[in-house]
Amino acid sequence: MIKALPEFPDNVVAFVCTGRVSRQDYETVIIPVVEQALKDHAKVRLYYEIGAEFEEVEPAAIWQDFKIGMQHVTRWERIAVVTDVAWIKHSIQMFGFIMPGELSVFSRSDAAKARAWIVAP
Repeated sequence: MIKALPEFPDNVVAFVCTGRVSRQDYETVIIPVVEQALKDHAKVRLYYEIGAEFEEVEPAAIWQDFKIGMQHVTRWERIAVVTDVAWIKHSIQMFGFIMPGELSVFSRSDAAKARAWIVAP
């Protein structure tokens, strides 16, 4: 499940995921929020926190993530991923080079640092 986090500036799209992440989560939560932010801003920032209760992500959700990321590849200014899930950290390290903006991965214990970094000028 993915939930939008409202306590960020409007140029930052922020989400937390727990349990099982599905394609429907992307279609009903992430994509509408991202599309609205992109209507309002030339560049947006993404804060994505993977909660302690995270279980798995469906392959169709991974595909949706790739599509939304690549569809707007030049409009991501900064991305903060907060996770302690090893395979996600490794995937970001392997494929993060394709993202043109700043990308940083934080441990869950550093979530406050990630939040400060994503909103910093």
